[in-house]
Amino acid sequence: MKLATRGPFDLEATVRVLQRRPTNRVDVWTDGRYRRVFETSRGLALAEVVDRGSIDAPDLRLLVRGAGGNAAVRREVARALRRLLGLDIDPAPLHARAAGEPTIRVAAHALRGLRPPRFASLFEAFASVVPFQQVSLDAGVAVVGRLVEKFGASVEHGGESHRAFPAAAVIAAARPAALRACGLSMQKAGTLQAVAAAITREELHEGQLESLATPAAIAHLTALKGVGPWTAGLVLLRGCGRLDVFPPGDVGADRNLRALLGTQDERKVRAVIARFGDLRGYLYFCALGGSLIAKGLLTAHGDSWTRVNRDAHSPF
Repeated sequence: MKLATRGPFDLEATVRVLQRRPTNRVDVWTDGRYRRVFETSRGLALAEVVDRGSIDAPDLRLLVRGAGGNAAVRREVARALRRLLGLDIDPAPLHARAAGEPTIRVAAHALRGLRPPRFASLFEAFASVVPFQQVSLDAGVAVVGRLVEKFGASVEHGGESHRAFPAAAVIAAARPAALRACGLSMQKAGTLQAVAAAITREELHEGQLESLATPAAIAHLTALKGVGPWTAGLVLLRGCGRLDVFPPGDVGADRNLRALLGTQDERKVRAVIARFGDLRGYLYFCALGGSLIAKGLLTAHGDSWTRVNRDAHSPF
């Protein structure tokens, strides 16, 4: 099945930014292919996406295994992938905004084809952000990995086990002690379980947030216990695709952006963010992509990439 999208589109760069680290057990990049397990209306399905084309002329192909493998399941998985990989986002405004900003132009070219990705669901967004509150990248990644191992359903294929992200209902029904055994503090376990329960009961859903302007959506989310502006901003950006959000107080993202811009002047950094306006979230993804290039986890396009701080580090 073909997944249409306009170029430029870089599948690997988009997946790398989505997964944050290669140790991600849910979003897997291997042998030039993206693999992920989805929970569909007919059960678990293992999806595999490969690009047979080029960055400028992408030719994305989807193969679905399991869950009956029928046309309805393939369409369901395709819709989910369009969300995850940002396939319906028009890249032209992103590139035009970057081209008009001299300090970001080189980075945007190096990351050409990167599309802002999204987590698969509102709950996955919360569960991929809350564990990172006030801890290091490695600690947060380890906690999420243990949650996936403990609570994620699995599919066997080719002698390998592929894990789905834990469902909200599963986390809502889990014993608090089991969540804490994964490395969550009592407060974080309580926050995650309360959010999971609210989503399961449909008291919290994306439809509510879509009807709200961003400031009101942030206020709605920060009314939840254990959710501050940083968590709310990341949930809106990475979970709901709000590109007008650059998460407030994100130390790692700020550091990566300073490295990308080649300045430590906070006023200059804030000025660039302000000039990007309703696309400021794209800067966040560029900064994350830059940090991945610096760590050797992603290859830059072109020969002019000179501004990445090799010591840049960000949990997102």
